[in-house]
Amino acid sequence: MKRTQLVELFRTFFKIGAFTFGGGYAMLPLIHKEIVDVKNWLSEEEFNNVLAVTQSAPGALAVNSSIFIGYSLAGILGAISAVLGVVIPSFLIIIGVAVFFTRFSTNTFVQRMFCGIRPAVVALVAYAAVKLSKTILVNPFGYLIAVAVLLLNLIFGISPIQNILLAALAGVGYYLLLKKNKKFPDKSSQNSN
Repeated sequence: MKRTQLVELFRTFFKIGAFTFGGGYAMLPLIHKEIVDVKNWLSEEEFNNVLAVTQSAPGALAVNSSIFIGYSLAGILGAISAVLGVVIPSFLIIIGVAVFFTRFSTNTFVQRMFCGIRPAVVALVAYAAVKLSKTILVNPFGYLIAVAVLLLNLIFGISPIQNILLAALAGVGYYLLLKKNKKFPDKSSQNSN
């Protein structure tokens, strides 16, 4: 493991942490661009798998994905380097905001600035959803799960944890059904050929 690789992980995730407002899903476009498009550290499919795992785990999406990506690229030190990179900018910004916000929160300019930032965060989340849907919703089952989770959330207020568990169970059931009907290739049989 090279020191330059650790520094590059730190720099990349520091940039992500410093220039993304709104956290979570608002960070997805920048994380994707840096990790998949610019650095070529992960393929599109690998990135989607990272998102599936990191969204299923408790904690912030950016922190979870930085740990996962850092670890997969450079082990424990890579995970530490990446998570420090993504967390330090937010920590410093929050400290700065906490010190000065009470003094400037009634300032008209600051209030207007936040009125502009809020819709931008919504747009970034929507962009991330559209971009992810193009690579994840590739069959009718994916659409069914997406619509079911949306409806369960809107109508019944089911928690995200319950939705994730239900979707995981549905995925396992779907896989078993396809395997039983011989419509899903069994990897063990492919390896034996």
